[in-house]
Amino acid sequence: MGGSFVRSEIQNLISLRTNLLILAALASSISISPHLCSLLLPVDSSVMASFISKRLLRSYQSLHSLGRRCFNSPSAAGLYGERLISAQRILTGSITQRFSTSTDEAAFPSDLLSKKPLATSERDIGLCQDLLIPVTNFHNEDKGFMVLAGDVFDMPIRKDIVHRVVLWQRAKRQQGTHSTKTISEVSGTGRKPWNQKGTGRARHGSLRGPQFRGGEAKHGPKPRSHAFKLNKKVRRLGLKIALSARAAEGKLLVFEDLEVPTHKTKNFLNFFNQLEDTKKLLIVDDGPVNEKLKLATQNLHYVNLLPSIGLNVYSILLHDTLVMSKDAVNRIVERMHTPISNKSTPQ
Repeated sequence: MGGSFVRSEIQNLISLRTNLLILAALASSISISPHLCSLLLPVDSSVMASFISKRLLRSYQSLHSLGRRCFNSPSAAGLYGERLISAQRILTGSITQRFSTSTDEAAFPSDLLSKKPLATSERDIGLCQDLLIPVTNFHNEDKGFMVLAGDVFDMPIRKDIVHRVVLWQRAKRQQGTHSTKTISEVSGTGRKPWNQKGTGRARHGSLRGPQFRGGEAKHGPKPRSHAFKLNKKVRRLGLKIALSARAAEGKLLVFEDLEVPTHKTKNFLNFFNQLEDTKKLLIVDDGPVNEKLKLATQNLHYVNLLPSIGLNVYSILLHDTLVMSKDAVNRIVERMHTPISNKSTPQ
C-alpha cells in the first residue's frame, strides 16, 4: 500500500511539472504575459501544496531528493512523456474554452443581463497608479476610455494638506473692508469739556475719546488683506488630493465634450436626475464655458460651471460630483506637470 501511495504522489508531481513546462514554452513562443500564465495554470499554490503529503516528505526527507529519484528513473521518463501529451491536450482544451469568442445567445437571455455598468473591483488608493475611466456625454453614450495620470488622480489622501489649502483660499478671498473710526475721524468738538481742576469731576481732554458715547473705537479693525503665503507645491498637492478623492469615490465623470442640444433647463434636469447621490454638481470645461450649458444651468443654484484655469480645492469640496471634459482633464494634467517657478500660472 505504501508503494502505490508513493507512486500516485509521484504521478501528481510529474503532471504538475508537465503543466508548468508547457506554460513556460507557450509564454516564450507567443509572448504570454505573466498574469495570463497565472490564469492558464490549472492549479495554484494551495493545490500544489496538497499534492505533497507529509508521509511522502518523511520518506524522502526533502523535495530535492524526491525529484532526483523520480525524474532520473527510466520508468518515470516514460510516464513523463505520456503525461506531457495528456497535459498538452488538457491545456489546449482549457485555452480554447476560456478564450473562445463564440457565445451561445440561448444561454444568456438579453432580458436577464443588467444594463448597469459593472462595479469596479476595490483597489488600493494612493499608489500613484494610472486610472482607466470610461468617457461619456450628456446623452449617456459610450465614448471609450481615458487614462488618468496616477500622479494627479491617485495621490494619498492627506486631510492636513487640504485643510491648509482651504484656509489659504478662504483667507485670500476675504474682502477685509472692515473699518472703524479713530479719534481724528469721529465727529465732535476738540474743545476740552471742563477745567482740569476745581470741578470735582474726572479730568478729560476731549469728548471724542473711546469712553464717551459717539467716540472713537480703540484698536478697531482697519481695511487690510487677510491673505497669507502658502507654498505653490502645497497648493498643487492640495488640488491633486481633492481630484484623487473624487476619483476614489467614483464621483469624477469625464465627458467627451460639454455640448448640449438645447438651452432649456428642464432638459438638463433629466440628466441631473439620473446621477446617483448627487446634490451639488460642478462642471469644468477647458476655456470659455459653453453658452447653451450656461443658460441651461444659470437658474440651478446646485449646479456651477468653471473653466479649467479656475478649478480649485474649495470648489471641489463644496460639490459632491465633478464633471470634467477631456480637454479640461488634459489641461489640468499639463498644469500639474509644469515645473514650479515664480512666474508660473496660478496653482
